[in-house]
Amino acid sequence: MTTPEARTAPPLRVAWTVWGLGASFYLMAFFQRVAPAVMTDALMREFQIGAAALGNLSALYFYSYVAMQIPTGIIADGWGPRRLLSMGALVAASGILIFALSPGFALVGLGRFLIGGSVAVAFVGCLQLANNWFPPRLYGLVAGMALFVGIVGAVCAGPPLRLCVNAFGWRPTILVSGLVTVAIALAIWVLVRDHPHEKGYAGPAAPTAKAPPVGRMSVLHGIRAVLHYPNTMLLFLIPGGVVGPVLAFSGLWGVPFLVTHYELDPTQASALSTTLLVAWAIGGPILGWLSDRTGRRKPLYIGGCAVSLACWLLMVFVPDLPLAVLLGVLIVAGLSAGCMIISFAFAKESVPANLSGTVTGVTNMGVMMGPMVLQPAIGWMLDHRWQGALEHGIRVYSLGAYQAGFGLMIAWAGLSVVLLLFTRETFCQPLGE
Repeated sequence: MTTPEARTAPPLRVAWTVWGLGASFYLMAFFQRVAPAVMTDALMREFQIGAAALGNLSALYFYSYVAMQIPTGIIADGWGPRRLLSMGALVAASGILIFALSPGFALVGLGRFLIGGSVAVAFVGCLQLANNWFPPRLYGLVAGMALFVGIVGAVCAGPPLRLCVNAFGWRPTILVSGLVTVAIALAIWVLVRDHPHEKGYAGPAAPTAKAPPVGRMSVLHGIRAVLHYPNTMLLFLIPGGVVGPVLAFSGLWGVPFLVTHYELDPTQASALSTTLLVAWAIGGPILGWLSDRTGRRKPLYIGGCAVSLACWLLMVFVPDLPLAVLLGVLIVAGLSAGCMIISFAFAKESVPANLSGTVTGVTNMGVMMGPMVLQPAIGWMLDHRWQGALEHGIRVYSLGAYQAGFGLMIAWAGLSVVLLLFTRETFCQPLGE
């Protein structure tokens, strides 16, 4: 038997393996998050709905996701990532199966709602594994890699999903993704452990004190505790203005916009929209690592937000960009939007260590407020500006309608830049050090 004195820190390959199994659930969460983008025509045709209804169907994922964030952070502090991730994956699988098999719009919406609420635990669980299994100096990098893995899932929900939908239909394709999620849940339960000491390595042990029950009062106490620190509310509002435009465009409205106004076929439009997500996946780890390396959170965050804002202004209000230029703008927008990953390290360092799970939940709630609000709001604006055009029974929206809708996400992105000016730099040091 290995004595405590003989234990060594877990090798990075072991840490990455444990973390990677948890991250596979986050990959599936992102896949489900953006899957409606390549099924807009099929969903609108099958259920005879317009942009506002489709926006709300897609946003049901975000409604439950956001509602679960603060409870998730508090539950995570008591349950640990293994139990949190495996149980979340099982519930997500049930939601995916309901979404794939239900004949009516209401039950499809219920499935979407269940998916969002259950996958809400994925990112928080991955960050907990990162905190438990990796040295603190690698936290920003690993958080960025979580975004990278998630966006791999989003890329799979781009052209590959579109090709599968074209070949097999959207229901069988989504059904298979539900079965894969069941396998992920089982793998996490069998192979993942919360702390390195459970596999015989040195590392943080589980808390000796029993976690309090998660009820209304403990949730409210957690919220009050983290809001006592000035950065928390700012870092709740800011990331929605970075993530919201990315997921509103790539997750729902980018494909129909590119098909209508750049005359691309849906597969080409999906590939171009997916490029934004690939760039975002690359930008997250790079900017997370640079933030760790420089010992500063605020300057990179401000710079990334400002560049992202400029790209959206150019893409939305300069029509008929050459395709190469449009591609370049989307790549830069995605790379710069990777700055949002700084939010989690920034927030974690702004509160005491015992509130890390709660503040992560609050911050992730703010991240998802962006697409939750913007997807249906843009859909509402599109329907409001619709001029009656139809093609194959599906509504077609003018450039002016898209500019009005996308103007909402630009306004939030601008607000994020302003609010960042009021944050307090942590210099990559936990509170009190």
